[in-house]
Amino acid sequence: MRIGTQINYADGFAESVADVVELEKVGLDIVFVPEAYSFDAVSQLGYLAAKTERVELASGIFQIYTRTPSLTAMTAAGLDFVSGGRFTLGIGASGPQVIEGFHGVKYDAPLARTRELVDICRQVWRRERVVHDGKYYQIPLPEGQGTGLGKPLKLINHPVRERIPVMLAALGPKNVAMTAEIAEGWEPIFFHPERAADVWGASLAEGKAKRDPALGELDTVVGLGLAIGDDVDHLLDNLRPQLALYIGGMGARGKNFYNTLACSYGYEAAAKEIQDLYLDGKKEEAAAAVPADLLRAISLVGPAGYVKERVAAFAEAGVTTLAVNPLLPGREARVDAVRTLRELVV
Repeated sequence: MRIGTQINYADGFAESVADVVELEKVGLDIVFVPEAYSFDAVSQLGYLAAKTERVELASGIFQIYTRTPSLTAMTAAGLDFVSGGRFTLGIGASGPQVIEGFHGVKYDAPLARTRELVDICRQVWRRERVVHDGKYYQIPLPEGQGTGLGKPLKLINHPVRERIPVMLAALGPKNVAMTAEIAEGWEPIFFHPERAADVWGASLAEGKAKRDPALGELDTVVGLGLAIGDDVDHLLDNLRPQLALYIGGMGARGKNFYNTLACSYGYEAAAKEIQDLYLDGKKEEAAAAVPADLLRAISLVGPAGYVKERVAAFAEAGVTTLAVNPLLPGREARVDAVRTLRELVV
């Protein structure tokens, strides 16, 4: 099982990079760089490539709407080049609030657009002359659109790899099925190992039945808080604001994917309370309403023996990469947490 971490996109980038450099020395396998409505992830991934030697790098995630598929492929190939073949292209649909509210781009057809985008990326990486006649992307532009001067082109450079791994952030049944069919990796959020099969099992089975064996086994990447020790339970409270934000504030009522996920896990009443409080501006009350057993289930917080048992539960549920967020303050404590986890993970 691989161990990863995600850097903070809000602030402290230099400190996060210094952490990654030290974490690489104790066995960190992969680092994810997010991109919401923050600084772009591309520049930060390039910086990380220069500061690290072995650790894999991943976008976590690029949303699919504001870069053309060809530019997404070029960017991935460039990051794979500067990192010496260490890059994974993590992509996802984000949500209407960000896509329409920040970028001013229409949020539509996330599944179909994702499937077309992945197909185009792989054409670019194989250095084929890109030709795509899809519903949402036509390359080159067809007759009657544009100047009429477009012609099929192939990437000038020779990529380090013609098959850069693609990881999709997916939650909904159809999206998860497509991910299991076409992607090398899957990144769910708030993964509850004891209940995940009930939510996603059928979709994963549907997609894997159509999967090209050349893709290999699906890499399942889950993010979770990490604190190992005998007196660390209080650190679970550090995760409350994030869950409250996603369950309560990431979308309107009836249009919040994360709220729907919490309901699918069996927390309907809590999900409604969190959303009502958050949308009424009561963020602290919303955080306090996040169920403690949900926090514990989606985290690795507790004594070493307990954490080892939870790692086994995640592995049993099909997880192959633990993207951890060390909760203890200070670089030494964060590095020590990952070092200890590395010793516990088989």
